Amino acid sequence: MQDQFEGAAPAAVSNTQDFSLPGDPVAVGSRHPLTLVRNEMVSIFKRLGFSVAEGPEIEDDWHNFGAMNLPEDHPARDMQDTFYIKKPEDGNGPTWLLRTHTSSVQARVMENQKPPIRVICPGRVYRNETVSARAHCFFHQVEGLYIDENVSFADLKQTLYFFVQEMFGKDVKVRFRPSYFPFTEPSAEMDISCLICEGKGCNICKHTGWVEILGSGMVHPKVLENFGIDSNKYTGFAFGMGVERITQLKYQVNDLRLYSQNDIRFLKQFTGVV
Repeated sequence: MQDQFEGAAPAAVSNTQDFSLPGDPVAVGSRHPLTLVRNEMVSIFKRLGFSVAEGPEIEDDWHNFGAMNLPEDHPARDMQDTFYIKKPEDGNGPTWLLRTHTSSVQARVMENQKPPIRVICPGRVYRNETVSARAHCFFHQVEGLYIDENVSFADLKQTLYFFVQEMFGKDVKVRFRPSYFPFTEPSAEMDISCLICEGKGCNICKHTGWVEILGSGMVHPKVLENFGIDSNKYTGFAFGMGVERITQLKYQVNDLRLYSQNDIRFLKQFTGVV
């Protein structure tokens, strides 16, 4: 068999190929809009000295609720419809769940690190909610924690003022409203002037001209004591915001379902965005 191929002439190159024609186009990929906004948020807080901390999405009840001043009979647990994975049949051992907020990461940081602490905790969280244009069963958060001596509410406000101006520009207006969160006291929600209607009123801001973007407050002394941090010596502030809400305002995307449907027509709009 080998002999009949020895000395055979090489195959002739086809004359039908035109090497002057352009090549096949290569589709340019892009980062997901949530990734773009998350990276920008992280970058802003890094300039303030915050480091990034991450933790497991499957969490135990203590780190997700108990350590954050939400005992089993606390009514605030009803505010978060939780996906429970496993509860001990005999009442012994931890209850496992999908984390409802990235505060569980803050708990693990306080558990393993002594003050000063300055971290942000980005990640995906889960809540048992009906999927709609305004709500989803999973979404993304960026939470922050700063604990040191002589930390005040003024430090919290200036940190968030800086973030808003860097993210949305110098002209955005800001207001704080008193609120309630079990793990902070005092607590406040932060609103910014609606970027979609410029404060004139629309369906996104519910015709008020303002959009709530985050919750915040001074870390509750009991939370500090849960991790052996002296609340008489140290104080701190915490805040948390949804990446989807920030993305909605930045890119004016008003349907949360678009972020997870992987529709190429939607994703192509962010090609070239850095």
